[in-house]
Amino acid sequence: MYVETNGISTYYETSGTGDKPWVVLSHSLACTLAMWETQSRALTDKFRVLTYDVRGHGRSGAPKGEYSLAMMSDDLNQLLEHLRIESCHFIGLSMGGMIGQVNVLRPKSRIASLVLADTTGRWPDDMLPMWGERIRAATTEGMVSFAGPALVRWFTKPFLDRRPDVIQTVQEWIETTPVDGFVGACHAIPKVDTLEQLKQVKLPCLVLVGAEDPGTPPEMSHKLHAAIAGSKLHEIPNAAHLCNLEQPDLFNRAVLNFYASVAA
Repeated sequence: MYVETNGISTYYETSGTGDKPWVVLSHSLACTLAMWETQSRALTDKFRVLTYDVRGHGRSGAPKGEYSLAMMSDDLNQLLEHLRIESCHFIGLSMGGMIGQVNVLRPKSRIASLVLADTTGRWPDDMLPMWGERIRAATTEGMVSFAGPALVRWFTKPFLDRRPDVIQTVQEWIETTPVDGFVGACHAIPKVDTLEQLKQVKLPCLVLVGAEDPGTPPEMSHKLHAAIAGSKLHEIPNAAHLCNLEQPDLFNRAVLNFYASVAA
């Protein structure tokens, strides 16, 4: 389904029925809402589930120009307003986790709890130049320039060898991401700087990270965990950046256990 949010057309899907709490899932750079299929199935017994294509990705609008995390947070707020969702749990991976962080720090956030997976609240200075290089490569060579290196970072070698079906699907997501959307998001992502402000956050929070993630390595998640008082930290073994795809059972178990503790 589509709705106009913040000047673009946003594509979203919902699952689950009844008067259950909502959980919203926000995907990684160069992916789509389809990356959450396994999680959506696992959550629908206890939740109504909302997945959506972030600005610049999938079937949502991909306007030319620089995006910001605040802009992406506003997209989310307007989507929730359209669906009359007053309160929701939030799961975000990588870029999605940054959107969630910024959202809870802005006025009128509707997020009641956070799951932040394979993400960061601040990039080290030596990693900032890579974003400009990614913009240059995508602009001059297209999304194929990002696909090969990304797959090696996003999955461990055993998984790359064992699950060519998943790898092919993710490669298709990457290569069909609009260049304008990718470039717009690549302007937003390196500007994340939330660690100091997150010390004010009082929401229940679970920080998840693939133990072998080279893109947003565990030490970045440790800093998020340290910043958010009362948060829980869980490393998922034998997983890299897209740990929800590489180890879906372990990811889902950690999330469901977290929500059980929140309910208790």
